[in-house]
Formats: sequence, structure tokens, C-alpha cells
Amino acid sequence: MRSASSYMFAMIVRSVFAATMIALPAAALTSTAALARPAPDSFADLANKLLPTVVNIATTQTLKSAPRTTLDLPPDSPLQDLFKDFLGPQNVPKHVTSLGSGFIIDAAGLIVTNNHVIEGADQITVTLNDGTSLPAKLVGRDDKTDLALLKVQPKKPLPATHWGDSDRARIGDWVIAIGNPFGLGSTVTAGIVSARNRDIAAGPYDDFIQTDAPINRGNSGGPLFDMDGNVVGVNSAIFSPSGGSVGIAFSIPSNLGHQVIDQLHKFGTVRRGWLGVRVQAINPDIAEGLGLSSSTGALVAEVSGNGPAVHSGLHKGDLIVRYDGKPVADSRALPRLVADTAVGKKVAIDFLRNGKKMTAQVVIGKLPGSGNAPPKKAPPPKDTQHHPKLGLSLAPLNGEARAKYHIGKDVQGVVVIAVDPNGPAAEKSIRPGDVIVEVQNQPVHSPEDVSKRIEADMKSGKKVEVMLLNRGGNLAFVAVRLG
Repeated sequence: MRSASSYMFAMIVRSVFAATMIALPAAALTSTAALARPAPDSFADLANKLLPTVVNIATTQTLKSAPRTTLDLPPDSPLQDLFKDFLGPQNVPKHVTSLGSGFIIDAAGLIVTNNHVIEGADQITVTLNDGTSLPAKLVGRDDKTDLALLKVQPKKPLPATHWGDSDRARIGDWVIAIGNPFGLGSTVTAGIVSARNRDIAAGPYDDFIQTDAPINRGNSGGPLFDMDGNVVGVNSAIFSPSGGSVGIAFSIPSNLGHQVIDQLHKFGTVRRGWLGVRVQAINPDIAEGLGLSSSTGALVAEVSGNGPAVHSGLHKGDLIVRYDGKPVADSRALPRLVADTAVGKKVAIDFLRNGKKMTAQVVIGKLPGSGNAPPKKAPPPKDTQHHPKLGLSLAPLNGEARAKYHIGKDVQGVVVIAVDPNGPAAEKSIRPGDVIVEVQNQPVHSPEDVSKRIEADMKSGKKVEVMLLNRGGNLAFVAVRLG
């Protein structure tokens, strides 16, 4: 999960957590007993319904090793070999794997997770609750809210969950979380909503739900459900001095998440509203010094020279108290309200200037640089070949391919560089980096060898191609039905 802030917010794989219940006086318990909802006898029925909608997410990323400092030794020194063996090979790429969680929001294969779970990944694999593994494609991501949307191609419709209304989640309400803590697989935990509107300095639109449902590393991107089985939050960060659950976790509220994910689905990026002002919090001293009667609202510290508000009449020192009919409680609330506004919408902004109430009309613009579209993939090398009958692309096993996929010099064959998620190879969990050593017991050394073998087998009437694969030094036969 994402670490929440300085000091004790440790940079762990980014997980989630919450607070301690406070005992109420007997009188208070008596007066509120009629409003209290009893704890459920069991979460089993709800968990059984929701488990199939939650997935595990595994990613791989290739990192280049930093060059090591070498000792200045004579070329013929016997210590050269000693230090060479001790330090190991230099500049060898390393494959880093990470685990997270996600949940299905559409039967066609749309999956929500955290941005930090998939950020920088070369390959994303989604494992369903029934154990089925599917390659995933990144639809879009947003680093400002730490959300990402993935797409898989299932053989049949998937069980999907539903967004709930996070504004209805009250402090003290029961919630359950499902995720992949420590890579153990689907795990259910329960707790309560401990606090609302938490700002943990994770981003410009912080509005976290705090919960004490026990969540750990690997729960990132998993859902927080209410007792009706609706998603009210996306688990994203933890407060933990030790890296384990201490009962303080933070979830992105569903009302924010739903809007961001909808835009990622439509545009591949997030189009946020832009007002073009910089605001700051107002305290009693500033309010007194400026002659303001209230310390609530957002104080305008600067109006951008090229922003939508420049010709609206807003000035430095104005106190914005309402935006588009909604009250502005503080300087944190205004950026969220503006970001949620449709680009091109004309809104009314109520503000105070020298104690006088005034209104400005502003046409909201698009926040420059908002959103993160999926990176464009570089074109494949010229000597690669795509095999539609197998649903994969192949390349020669040269030095570049060996370095990229960490393949040893003793391995011979043809390397898989891409897999069609709808093709027969994907059904057999073949993935980039696998090496095809043989096709129908015949060694292959180039993509052309594979093509010739497939063409010959198809002419002879074969329906299934048996290939010997090398993955990480382990050999295994895989039978792929020709598409």
C-alpha cells in the first residue's frame, strides 16, 4: 500500500489501516441505542457473495543494475578474480515482482486497482478467485488519486461488484475488506469506519476513509465493502511504524474513485476542472487582519494570469465560501470541488471581499497535464514475427532479448515478446520472456523456424501444436490449439 506521510508512514508496498473504538458513557449508550445497528452474527454470507469479485494482481518490472565501484588493482593481480566472484556480474537487469489486489467492476473484464500496484510494470497478470490467470492491459491510470483501470479478456462474463455511496458511510459503520495480504490470496477482514475526510498528504485531493479492518501489504487496490456489498472505498495506504497492521488504514472514497475510473474508461486519462487560482487555509489571525467575519472558506492567494478565473473578478485576498452552490469548508475542499467539475461548465462562485458578499461567474477549464494516459508502446523490432494461429509474437534470442528477459546463455530457442490476450497461447498462460525450445519435438532457432513448422503441421491437418517451453530454466511441454 502507499505510505501515508513523513515520519512513521513507512514506505512499504503500500497497504491500508484504521483506529480504536472509544467507550461511551452508559447514558450515551442508552440514548443512542435505538439508532445503533447490531454487529452481524457472521460475515460469511456476504463474504461468499463478494469473494469472486476480488482478484489478485501480480506485476513484473525489469530494473537495470547500477554499476558497481571497482577496485584499482593491477591487471595481473590474483585479487581481480576474487573480487569479481564476490561482486558478481555487473549491469545485469533484474526482474522485480510485486503483488496487489483489485476488484471487478464490469462483467466484460474491467478491474480497478491502485496506480502504485502497476506503476512501471512490464507485465500485469490478474488471478481470479477460481485460480484462473489472465494477462491484463492497462486502460489508464491516475497518480493524483492512486487509481488505475485494467482490462482482461475472460472466456465468460465475470462476477462484478458495484460502487456504493461513500458519503453515506458513517463513523462506526461496519465494513469488510478483501485482498491479497502478503501474497497469501483472497483474505477477508472486518472492522468499522474509524474516521472520514482524512488528509494524509498523499496527494492534492486527499479525502480518505479511515478504517480499522486489518489490512497489510498486498491489500493495495482491494475493495472496502459496506454491509450491503457495495464498494465504498479502495484500500490505498497504511499507517504503520512496523510495516504490519496496527489498525489504521486509509481508503479512497468510492464517490471519488467512481468518477476517476469512469474517465479512465472513456478517455484513458482524467480530465479535471481548472479554476486558475491558488488558495490557502485561513486562520483566526488572518481573518481578523483582513477584516473577515469567518475563518471558514478558501482564501485566494494568487490568481493565475492564464487561468479561467483571471477575467472573473476574483482577486487576491478574496475568501471563497461557496462554489457551484456547495459550501467551501476550507482550502482543501475547493480543489476537490473544482477537479470534479466538468470542463466547460459555467459555475457561480460566492466570495467575501472586505466583508461584502459578491458572486463571480467562471467557465471551468481543463487542468493542464491532468491524468496519465497509458504509455505508447515502441514498435517491435523488424526481425520479429506475429503468429495469429498461436496468438503470440516471437523474436530471435539475441543478446538484447537475453538481457531484457534475464535468459541464460545456455538457453536456445525463440523468445516470446508479446501474447494476444484473446489468443490460444494466452489460454495456456504463455507469457513474454518464455522461450520456445522445440515445436513438435523439432528444435527451433528463429521465428521463421516456428512459422515453417506451423505451416507444415496445418497442411498435414494438425489441430494442436505441442511446444517445449523454457521459463526461468524450467522446461515444460505446452499444447496450444491452433486458432
